[in-house]
Amino acid sequence: MPITSRHEITRADILGMEDYAAARPERKRAVAELKKHRRVAVGPDATFYFESYDTMLHQVHEMLYIEKGGEQQIEDELRAYNPMIPNGRELVATLMFEIDEPGRRAEFLAGLGGVEETVTLTLNGETITATPEHDVDRTTADGKASSIQFLHFAFTDAQVEKFRTPDAQVTIAIGHQKYGHLAVLPEAVRQALAQDFY
Repeated sequence: MPITSRHEITRADILGMEDYAAARPERKRAVAELKKHRRVAVGPDATFYFESYDTMLHQVHEMLYIEKGGEQQIEDELRAYNPMIPNGRELVATLMFEIDEPGRRAEFLAGLGGVEETVTLTLNGETITATPEHDVDRTTADGKASSIQFLHFAFTDAQVEKFRTPDAQVTIAIGHQKYGHLAVLPEAVRQALAQDFY
């Protein structure tokens, strides 16, 4: 599966499910390889997965393949996943809190309300605050956070150029009072994400 730099999935991009089933093993392998350099762990329980046209195209096909909703499902999936494709001057990430033990997960998320408002990316001393995707409220009225958050990081032209600089120092952080952690983006991740800008 060739890696592309497109920024919107259209109906014409969607394979028939028989064709997708035939290509699925190879496409899954290619996307798994792609995602290796689009993933950053922050602290013990959080992972950022930076999205792209290719990761979202794969996700749409997987949803169609698994749920078997046919033609009626396609437009719903495009509406859901197109906003997660970077628009040229942004990075887009799915933040997942991955805790296998149900009791600990419930307790952890119960105290994490508003975490989506505390995520930042720092680039050579400049801080970019993430904007949550507003499809649904990811914190409940009683302060429980969702285990999955969708975040956008908007860049200026100057910040894009700094991000593209080889070996630029980029950190990503979660600043919630109950989960304060940060991580430096490995150079391989920075290089991969720099290709999201146009």
